[in-house]
Amino acid sequence: MLEPPVTVVGVGADGWAGLGDAARAALTAADVVLGAPRQLGLLPAAVGARREAWPSPLVPALPGVLAAHRGRAVCVLASGDPMWHGIGATLAGLLGPDRLRVLPHPSSASLAAARLGWRLDDTEVVSLVTAPVAALHPAVQPGRRVLVLGADVAQVAALLTARGYGDSPVTVLEQLGGPAERVLTGTAAAWPHPPGDPLRVVAVRCVAGPDAPLLPTTPGLPDDAYDSDGQLTKREVRAVTLARLAPAAGQLLWDVGAGSGSIAIEWLRAHPANRAVAVEPDPVRAARIGANAEALGVPRLTVVTGRAPQALAELAGPADAVFVGGGVTAPGMVDAAWAALAPGGRLVANAVTIESEQVLAAAHARLGGDLTRLAVHRAAPVGGFTGWRPLMPVTIWAVTRP
Repeated sequence: MLEPPVTVVGVGADGWAGLGDAARAALTAADVVLGAPRQLGLLPAAVGARREAWPSPLVPALPGVLAAHRGRAVCVLASGDPMWHGIGATLAGLLGPDRLRVLPHPSSASLAAARLGWRLDDTEVVSLVTAPVAALHPAVQPGRRVLVLGADVAQVAALLTARGYGDSPVTVLEQLGGPAERVLTGTAAAWPHPPGDPLRVVAVRCVAGPDAPLLPTTPGLPDDAYDSDGQLTKREVRAVTLARLAPAAGQLLWDVGAGSGSIAIEWLRAHPANRAVAVEPDPVRAARIGANAEALGVPRLTVVTGRAPQALAELAGPADAVFVGGGVTAPGMVDAAWAALAPGGRLVANAVTIESEQVLAAAHARLGGDLTRLAVHRAAPVGGFTGWRPLMPVTIWAVTRP
């Protein structure tokens, strides 16, 4: 006998009154309704199903919870649109789409955009439900509109002010669509309201102050955006290196000999779905990489303290791209990086010494790809005049695995 599908019902702050006929019928016919205590409390007595609150932590417990109710008509309550930062996507991955029926409610982002008159397709949406406030950094750009979910308003205001966006208007929309809906306004630097209802969306219109640094998500952030002891891929070389690594949405990078972590950090800033691991043998530098990742809005960067190529054997792969910024002369480094790549993966290695250039030349002869040599000069004072001061030339080897 086929298992009945699990029905996921999106519910808003308006509760039962805001549900459509199909959602009401599914809940009325259910044997079991699963959800958060707040969501279960929105159901009327007419829903006679057994009500069960989710355990914590939820995701590891899901298979057991569903197995315990096998053969029954199960409804799952979710906030708003279950497929928008919700339980629906998790259940789809666990059960498969054929075992799932999803009845969405307007998401909190949709309701907030409707209240504010903002175009949702031109608004950045950032969820901090399971992420630290630092993850907001890449979305803070001049003139942009941002909706922040699951945020501590005071933390958002403090981040904006520290970035030089203290004049940004901030709107907090609580209990959207429900009878207790409330809207609070202010600016980041002078947020006047105490903590309110936890069911809220924080809307920000980013207004950059005159001294706010421009930190775009394109490769090549200013060198001084990083805390560094000098082990830093310089801005111009970094931009070219990332172009050859070709960060595509959702892909995984290994940054080997990461130094200050700039390559991995800018790979992650290119798209919120990107993943990266930074491998660095020096524990002081490894700690600095983590701090740089936090400051630049990608706290999800995984930092591994270890010496390559041995440390690469412990990483979960394959990788879509590997960058070797340090230690390319270590025996077996090139072969280990090459072996780690998925088909179509890119290997990029940089060299500044004659010895490391020799390694890249030999790898190029054996594996193909192409070699590029960059010579960068920066203007600097020469007495009372201005002249060109060269940086160390960098040789870049880039190759794609068939």
